[in-house]
Amino acid sequence: MQQQHDDDTNKVTRPEEEELQSARASVETLAANLDNLNQRKADVLNNLEQLRERLNKEGDVTHSGVQKLLPLLKSVKDFESEESVLQSDYDVKRTELEAEVCNLEEKISAGMDSEVLCKDLDCLLSESLERLNAAKKELAARLRAVMSVKRKLGEVPTQSELIQYECGFSDLNAHIQEKHRQTRKYYATYNTLLEIKELMLKETSLLNSISSQFQDAITTTDGRTKLIDSMEGIVKGSQQKLQKIEAGLQQEQKGFDALKKRYAAAMAEQRRCYSLLKAFQEECAKNERLRGQTSVENATAASSIAETFKHQCITIDS
Repeated sequence: MQQQHDDDTNKVTRPEEEELQSARASVETLAANLDNLNQRKADVLNNLEQLRERLNKEGDVTHSGVQKLLPLLKSVKDFESEESVLQSDYDVKRTELEAEVCNLEEKISAGMDSEVLCKDLDCLLSESLERLNAAKKELAARLRAVMSVKRKLGEVPTQSELIQYECGFSDLNAHIQEKHRQTRKYYATYNTLLEIKELMLKETSLLNSISSQFQDAITTTDGRTKLIDSMEGIVKGSQQKLQKIEAGLQQEQKGFDALKKRYAAAMAEQRRCYSLLKAFQEECAKNERLRGQTSVENATAASSIAETFKHQCITIDS
């Protein structure tokens, strides 16, 4: 009977020792993951310090570089806060595992019944599975949020796309202005030709009237006087018409001179805008490069945190 009791005690002790070793391995894994996170934090801070040194060397570009690095600083602060949260979670889990290890050691040393110990192990396993499922759900929710943010960022046009849109709208505006100018020119030509036609019709009617009445008016003195007065009235009307046309011509000449000055000023402004646009495009290219670098660094840090979280979940599951 004594031999059988010893065999039962050995059968109960071996699974308990294996569970104890597994719990200790989990604690060691948590400590290693925490050290890994601290190392990653040190690497990120080192990269940030290097970027600050590069910005201090650039001189005039310091202000713009600092403005560009504000999102990076914000992301670093977010990573630090997330790291503190994860570290607190790891500390809580580590404390719980250490308490479970101590409890198992006490139960082993007290020689608890194998049935009760199996029930406790089943409860611990079910709790671990629940925590694992909750962690998986949280990870899935975070991944969905990340994908949603990535889709929103993809819908926002980049600086190069905005520049292309601006160039397209500028070309369309220039084409519309050219069409408008041609239409105004054709309307002005039509109105001028219509006015010339009316003047020519009046002149033809006047010449026909003079030709028909000349023979009758030239035979008498009163007729000649009336003809002369009529011709003088025609000459005065023609002179008034000519003066009116010359005044309109002078007004058009003044408008032409004003438009010529405005055109010269617009050409100077266009050249200045071209130079500013070229400088803006260069700055946008620099901004895109810096954004690409920061996005790669942020994606690397996020992926490392996600991998660490997955590894931790796998470790808890195991």
